[in-house]
Amino acid sequence: MSVDVVGNFLTVIRNALMVYKRSVSLPYSNLKAGIAKVLKDEGFIKDFNKTEDEKGHPILNISLKYVDGKPAINEIKRVSKPGRRFYERSGNITPVVGGLGVAILSTSSGIITDQQARKLSVGGEVICHVW
Repeated sequence: MSVDVVGNFLTVIRNALMVYKRSVSLPYSNLKAGIAKVLKDEGFIKDFNKTEDEKGHPILNISLKYVDGKPAINEIKRVSKPGRRFYERSGNITPVVGGLGVAILSTSSGIITDQQARKLSVGGEVICHVW
């Protein structure tokens, strides 16, 4: 039995936004930190940082963002799943919500947005769509 770490990460963020939490804390991984960096760069979250708990395990703290009392993230949806990976080439990356949203991809150049992937002419695994 496998655990979908990214799916759990996105679900924690989605659930925290529904109850208007200011921040969430999750076990740290480089993949989660890469996704959080893209979300921060695109203005969907305020900030994120890496700390340690009392046992010395790394923790990822994310400060959520609200605009006029509403979450900055309307929807965050997992695209590529453990049972069905979804890859796109640089020329075939479809815009999210007519270009208003962002697709987050895992590429050979790291975790980047769909716009950056088109600019660098790289494809990769589509992790999620955010808008």
